[in-house]
Amino acid sequence: MANDVATADARLASTVEIAGGKLCGASRAGICSFKGIPYGASPAGRNRFMPPEPPQPWAGVREASAYAGHAWQLPNRPKRRPVLETLLGPADATPEGEDCLTLNVWTPGLDDDVKRPVMVWLHGGAFGYGSGNRAVTDGANLARRGDVVVVSGFLHLADIGGPAWAHSGNAGVLDLIAALGWVRDNIAVFGGDPGNVTIFGESGGGGKVSVLLAMPAARGLFHRAIIQSGAAIRVSTRERANALAEAVLKEVGLRPGDCERLKTVPAERLLAAIAPASRAVGRSRWPLLDRYDFGPVVDGSDLPQHPADPVAPAISDDIPLMVGGTREESAFFLADDDGVWNGSLTETELRERLTAVAGSETDAALAAYRSVMPQASPADRLIAALTGSNFWIRTVLLTERYAARRRAPVYMYSLDWQSPAHDGRLKAHHAMDLPFVFDNTDVADTTSGAPGAHDLAARISATWISFARNGTPDNPAIPSWPVYSTAERATLILDTDCRITQDPGRDARLLWSRVVTQQS
Repeated sequence: MANDVATADARLASTVEIAGGKLCGASRAGICSFKGIPYGASPAGRNRFMPPEPPQPWAGVREASAYAGHAWQLPNRPKRRPVLETLLGPADATPEGEDCLTLNVWTPGLDDDVKRPVMVWLHGGAFGYGSGNRAVTDGANLARRGDVVVVSGFLHLADIGGPAWAHSGNAGVLDLIAALGWVRDNIAVFGGDPGNVTIFGESGGGGKVSVLLAMPAARGLFHRAIIQSGAAIRVSTRERANALAEAVLKEVGLRPGDCERLKTVPAERLLAAIAPASRAVGRSRWPLLDRYDFGPVVDGSDLPQHPADPVAPAISDDIPLMVGGTREESAFFLADDDGVWNGSLTETELRERLTAVAGSETDAALAAYRSVMPQASPADRLIAALTGSNFWIRTVLLTERYAARRRAPVYMYSLDWQSPAHDGRLKAHHAMDLPFVFDNTDVADTTSGAPGAHDLAARISATWISFARNGTPDNPAIPSWPVYSTAERATLILDTDCRITQDPGRDARLLWSRVVTQQS
């Protein structure tokens, strides 16, 4: 039974008991939160690169009112323009470390016999950065608005390390499956319905959602899925994963037969080896994505096939799905480019930049974007073109493939609202959806104080909640949203005026479809 005791700052302490022991969280403004709940044992030492082990139970009452530490981040992260550091609100200030298998839960009710939809957030940052502890993804407002329960929270060595390492290439996503197993077994204590779980994630988190849709071990652990700006999925073949693993071993002074010694290499040294290992193996042709080499591996067992190439996996064809992105995803990544940020990029430089991705279709790409954006600067046309090549076409292809073989509906959206921050230079940038989905627009610089931001957050969060509750996004806040098909390509445009558009950006879609086909 929950036990609530008032404290000096008007917070309440809430105590629950789960399989591992008792937890003491916090309650404020009608929402109970429990943070830093362990769902797995520390993956350090002998557990490094291994499938997750269950957490050890604890005696007494475990304090769960503050975030725990987050996973080690890849070093040498690309330097960002200072304005980007606060664009989405304050960064996660918790310490980094290997002991990071924890979850956070927000709920509007404990022990009230109500079965609420559960929304499990998978944070972004490719498979090497990010955290579920940021203020912009705090789940309190989403839980309050929708009467839902919100939960937040890679090397391949099988061929060169032997059978004991057979799952090492997907240890990170096996951690996600362990987290979903924890939700199944414990979420009822927090007022959640284990039979109605939605997984949703943005960027790398959307990629994780895609991967889970293709994993047999995840079957039955979730019932709906939302992929936000996550269609550019970075998964490796066994051959490339083996090459990366061998390169990492070489960087830390080990031979293929020394895999067991990886468990004793200091984490900092291991992380420092990743960038040179990636360079040794070779980079991607896609300039905005080539720094994210490490991720899940199509190993034939844990991940039998690519999540969307050439077809969507049949194993999840009964899972309702929402897919989408922001209109100018690449504005975030290109903000570090002085020519783009200052608007000084020339037509010659635009051609050079597009040649790297469009190849023989460069002239067609230049003509297409000049036609649809006749008054735009070369910098703005570069933002549009790299969004089309790196993000939007992959969102379209993923949506097409899932819609082609699904028994359950697939819906597609585009967030087109333009952020006024920094003189509007960042437009509808990558990750701008986070403050809207979580109804935390006051936290992020990109939306704080912006006209219409609160209203749009109410619409977007209501739509995500409706989808989690019913498997359909329809609600009074948006127009009727048809399912996606290649015949109609109905797409919900999320803006001050939400509307349905058929096949937005058709010319760009056809252009980048040709490029992807030629270069695949």
